[in-house]
Amino acid sequence: MAQYVDGFVIPIATSKVAAYRKIAKIASKVWMDHGALDYRECVGEDMKAKGPIPLTKLAGCGRGETVIFAWITFRSRAHRDRVNAKVMKDPRLAEMDFSAMPFDMKRLAYGGFTTIVSV
Repeated sequence: MAQYVDGFVIPIATSKVAAYRKIAKIASKVWMDHGALDYRECVGEDMKAKGPIPLTKLAGCGRGETVIFAWITFRSRAHRDRVNAKVMKDPRLAEMDFSAMPFDMKRLAYGGFTTIVSV
């Protein structure tokens, strides 16, 4: 059975990664408590590849910025929809001030993906 993944790429100032990590730890608990299969938040470290376009360039990062590459795994899109409906009602997220995020919400990239290979 193919799994479903919500994926995110977030440009962020490297000086704000620690603040982001605190928020991500709370969010990870919320999603996992409501049934997500896996939750990952990764910060860019090797972003100077020769040949392919580095994610920092694709995400429009400036000097002093890197990217957060994150994903949440679900059994299916329907499962994702059920989990996310519960997550959006969770008081732990309601307490967060989205206007004070350590990154520009307008630059966050998101998409839902059907898994085509999983080993």
